Amino acid sequence: MKSATDYLADANAVVPRLSVEDAIAKHEAGNSIFIDVRDSAMIAETGTIAGAVHIPRGFMEFAADDSTALHNPVLQKDADILLVCAAGGMAALAGKTLADMGYKNVANIGGFKDWVEAGGKIES
Repeated sequence: MKSATDYLADANAVVPRLSVEDAIAKHEAGNSIFIDVRDSAMIAETGTIAGAVHIPRGFMEFAADDSTALHNPVLQKDADILLVCAAGGMAALAGKTLADMGYKNVANIGGFKDWVEAGGKIES
């Protein structure tokens, strides 16, 4: 039987962790899609990365499946997708889901607090 720790270890083995500095550089270059997987209440409280798409962790499978009416068209299998959450765990799990669904360029940029502390652009 698997534990939450096991699922997180599996996700971290598949989804690379990008430093916040590298993520900010990718944000400034404008060629990546940033996805915030936190819940709406947390985003309302803290804001999010400027231009980030909000897809809650619990909805990722539906948003990523291009054969459903719930597919989010921003999710393209060859896009450079960078995921953020509160501390990195949910972003890793969401990234593993995307990798399992055939997405090729997915990375975990960790927690939103780290983004803010590093001077990354945010919006309310």
